[in-house]
Amino acid sequence: MTCNVGGIERPIRIGAGLLAIMIGLFAGFSTAITGTALAVGVILLLTGAVGFCPLFTVLGINTCTPPSNLKK
Repeated sequence: MTCNVGGIERPIRIGAGLLAIMIGLFAGFSTAITGTALAVGVILLLTGAVGFCPLFTVLGINTCTPPSNLKK
């Protein structure tokens, strides 16, 4: 897995994932909404933590900055 989620997007995903998990756990919504919030939260948290999003690979999106220590 190569990095395709980077920059400011990673901490935003992690924060949004934690927020969605907290909403799912503590907001008191119906079972369907709670499950959806938890699933979305876990996906956002994992893709932010790992730096890889399978959907970005399918869509050809890459927000990771290339390493600056490349030898020429």
